[in-house]
Amino acid sequence: MTAMIEVTLLTQADCRYCEIAVAVLARVAQDHPMAVRHVGLDTADGRALAARHGVVFAPGVLVDGEMFGYGRLSERRLRRHLAGRDARPSVARGIGEDIHR
Repeated sequence: MTAMIEVTLLTQADCRYCEIAVAVLARVAQDHPMAVRHVGLDTADGRALAARHGVVFAPGVLVDGEMFGYGRLSERRLRRHLAGRDARPSVARGIGEDIHR
């Protein structure tokens, strides 16, 4: 089973690339379970995330807390990234054992 993907979308008002990113994420979410959190770059949280991850301009995209990119979101690149993520085995460590999903 594929784990839920956590996507953070850093946006700003009147941002055409932000609108495109929302549409791309909606299409990709049909094939990959994901939760998308929208954070404005004009908020304290948004500014902190942008500074921490090197987001230069909107939209910024974080996948599972890691920088994916900023600017125009490429659907092809995101799908490739997620396909690679799905292909890697997830390992959860229990007490004294490895559990592969």
